[in-house]
Amino acid sequence: MLKRGLTIVAALCGMVVVSEQSFAQSERRKEKSTPSEMTGAPSLTLSPQEQQLSESYFLEGMKFFMLEEYNKALDRFQRAYAISPTNAAVNYKLAETSLLLGSVRGALPFAKAALELEPSNPYYHLLLAQIYTNQQQYDDAIKVYARLTQELPNTEQYLFNLTDLYLSKNRLDDALRTLEQIEQKYGLIEEISFKKQQIYLKQNKLEQALKEGESLISSNPEEARYLLAQAEILAANKRIADATKMAEKALRVAPDNAYGRLMLADLLQQQGKTAEADAQLELAFGNPVLDIDSKVKILVDYIRRLPNEKVAAQAIKLAELTTRAHPREAKAFAVAGDIYVNADRKLPARDSYLKAVALDPNHFKIWQQIVLLDGEMNQNDSLIAHSERALEFFPNQPMFWFYNGTAHLINKNYPKATKALEYGRRLAGNNLELQLQFNLQLGDAYHSLEQFALSDQAYEAVLALDPNNPHALNNYSYFLSLRGHNLQKAKAMAGTLVAQHPDNPTYLDTYAWVLYKLKEYPEAKRLLEKAVAASSDATIIEHYGDVLYQLGQRELALKQWVRANQVGGASEAISKKIKDKRLYE
Repeated sequence: MLKRGLTIVAALCGMVVVSEQSFAQSERRKEKSTPSEMTGAPSLTLSPQEQQLSESYFLEGMKFFMLEEYNKALDRFQRAYAISPTNAAVNYKLAETSLLLGSVRGALPFAKAALELEPSNPYYHLLLAQIYTNQQQYDDAIKVYARLTQELPNTEQYLFNLTDLYLSKNRLDDALRTLEQIEQKYGLIEEISFKKQQIYLKQNKLEQALKEGESLISSNPEEARYLLAQAEILAANKRIADATKMAEKALRVAPDNAYGRLMLADLLQQQGKTAEADAQLELAFGNPVLDIDSKVKILVDYIRRLPNEKVAAQAIKLAELTTRAHPREAKAFAVAGDIYVNADRKLPARDSYLKAVALDPNHFKIWQQIVLLDGEMNQNDSLIAHSERALEFFPNQPMFWFYNGTAHLINKNYPKATKALEYGRRLAGNNLELQLQFNLQLGDAYHSLEQFALSDQAYEAVLALDPNNPHALNNYSYFLSLRGHNLQKAKAMAGTLVAQHPDNPTYLDTYAWVLYKLKEYPEAKRLLEKAVAASSDATIIEHYGDVLYQLGQRELALKQWVRANQVGGASEAISKKIKDKRLYE
C-alpha cells in the first residue's frame, strides 16, 4: 500500500518525484554512511515501523502541500523530521513550506541542511539561493549558484541567475566572465550581447560596447533593432553624425519603423536640421504602429512651446496625423484639442474635444473645456446642448449647472435659468467662490422674473462675501434705480463702483441713472458726458438725452435720441420720443 501511495503522489506532482527519490536514497544512505560521511550528523538506523511512520507523515505533508494547506503540511513535515532529522527531502520540504508561509528565517537552516545532506540535488541549491536572494544576502547566493554551475552537470541555465547577482553587487568583471560562459554554451544570444554592452558602458569601455553591437548586427544585418540600439549608444555618447548614419541605415532596412523615425528626427533636430527633422516626425506620426502614448508625450512637449506660430503649425500638423492614425483613440482627439486651444483656435479645439467625448464620455476635464469654449465663442445654443450632455455623465458637478443656467439666462429663458442655477447652488455646498457666481446669475435671473425679493437676496449674498464685486454693485444698484426702490442704497453702491472704476462707461451710466432717479441731473449729466465720450452704447446715449431733456436742453436731447436710435439697441420708447420730441418714462 505504501508503494502505491508513493506512485499516486508522484503522478500528481513532478517535484514530489525528486523529493520521494531523495527520501528513499537518504534512508538507504543513512544505513550505510558513517557519521563523518553525514557531515557530522549522528548516524540513525530506523526500524521498519519508524521508517514507515516517517514516510507516512511525509506523504501526508505532500498531500496538504499540493492542496496549498501549508500550515498542515508544515505540521506533517515536522513530524517526519522528528523521526528522521537527517533526511534531505524532509529538510527540503520544511524549508520550502516555511518559505511559502513567509518565514525566511525558519526556512534557512533546513535549506542549508538539505544541501549539506544531498549536494548533488540541484533543487536544493536553488531553494537555498532563493532564500539568500530574498534576504538580500547576495554574496551567499552567488556562492550557491557558483557551486551549482561548477559542480553539477547540465546547470548552465543558472548562469543567467548568477550574472544578475554579480550585477546587483556591481561585480562587473565577474558578470562579463559569466556571460562569456553562457555564450560558449549557447552561442550568440541577443539578451547576452545587450547585457555585455551595458556592462562595457558602465566601465566606460565605449569601443568594446560598440564592438559587441557590431557582432550582433553582423549576426543579422536585417534586424533594424540592432542598428537602432547601436545608434542609441552612439547618440548617448555625443557621436551624433555616426548615430544619424546608423539610424538611416536601420530605416533603409525597415522603412516603416516609426521608432527609428523618431530617433532620426531627434538626431536631425540636434544638428539644426529642423525641416528634415519635422519630415521624419510626420512619417512617424502618420504610422499607426507608433503607439498613441509616445505621440501624446511629444505633442505635450509642443504644447509647452505654444503659442509660437511656427511651433503651432507643426504641432497642428502632427496632431491631425495622430487623429487620422488613431481614429478610435479618445486621447488622440483630446491632445489635438489641447494643441488647438493653445494655438488660439477655439472652434477646431471644441470640435476635437467633442470627438474625444464621443469615444469616451467619462472625462470631466474635457467636458469642462467644451463648455468653456462654447461660452468664449458665444455659441449659446451649443452651450445649452453640451452642458446638458455633460450633466448626463456628471449630474453632481455644479459647474455644468452653472453654464447651463447661464446659457438659459442669456437666451431669456428665465424659468429654466433659475431652476438650473438653484440646483447648482445647492451642489456648490461650502464652496464660497461657486456660491458667489451662482448668486450673481440668480440675482439677474430673478430680477427678469420680477421676483425682486429673491433677486435682492442673491445680490446681498454676493456682497456679503465680496463687498466690492463690480457685477453685483452695478446690476443691483441699476435694478434698484429702475424700480425706484431704496435709491440711497443704490447711490452708495454705484458711487463705490465708480470710485473704483472711474473710466468704465457702463458703471458711469449706472451711477448717472441712479442720480437721475434722485433728480440730481447736473451730476448725472457730467457722468454721462464722460460715458458717451468713451462708448457708443445706445442705452448710454439715450440716457444722456433724457438727462439733457430734464435740464431743458431739448434740442440737444433730441439729437442724442436720434443718435441712439441709429446705433440700435435703445428702449422701445425711443421712436415715440423722437416723433413727439418729448420724454416718455
